[in-house]
Amino acid sequence: MNFAPSPIADSEPPHDCPLCPRLVAFRHELREEFPTWWNAPVNAFGDPAAWLGIIGLAPGKHGANRTGRPFTGDFAGVLLYDTLTKYGFATGTFEAKPDDTLQLQGAMIINAVKCLPPQNKPTPEEIRTCRPFLEGQIAAIPKARVFVALGQIAHQSAVKALGGRLPKCKFGHLAEHRMPDGRILIDSYHCSRYNQNTGRLTTEMFEAVFARAAELRDSPVS
Repeated sequence: MNFAPSPIADSEPPHDCPLCPRLVAFRHELREEFPTWWNAPVNAFGDPAAWLGIIGLAPGKHGANRTGRPFTGDFAGVLLYDTLTKYGFATGTFEAKPDDTLQLQGAMIINAVKCLPPQNKPTPEEIRTCRPFLEGQIAAIPKARVFVALGQIAHQSAVKALGGRLPKCKFGHLAEHRMPDGRILIDSYHCSRYNQNTGRLTTEMFEAVFARAAELRDSPVS
């Protein structure tokens, strides 16, 4: 498999990041079981000149941890990239592999946690430990004035990374939060298979988030 380089490489953790012992141990297990997979902190993906930052939770085992590109190879990515394409934030064809023709336009995907956690559940300590990388990746896209958080954990980490305060920023689908410097965070339920299959998140609900982001792009944040 051809793995794509990071568009903001200087902000990435090392390929063998040692900071979270549980995640390191899990990574080593998977490298032995699946030696052709990426099995490392997953790079950001998108446009370095992005005005929109999309913050996910963490890599999926058979998705980004396998392919090395966020939301690529798992169920969640289909809805995400279909939606980004519909609203003009992506071009090319999404084929669920890192060497397809998909490219993001004006958007960058970054994760609150860079490495795959067991059962897709990072611990609070792991989330805190990885936050400096999230902060660094936000800093690496200085033109981004609008952010979308996919799920509550991503919301909490994004609020802290953007300088906000959680008591004033309650998570809710389509909730908007203005950060101290004027940047805006929009919340969305995560586009996971579970949320889609249970109807907690519909295509229409998800599209509404990016429609709102597009409105904010066309009405510059003061």
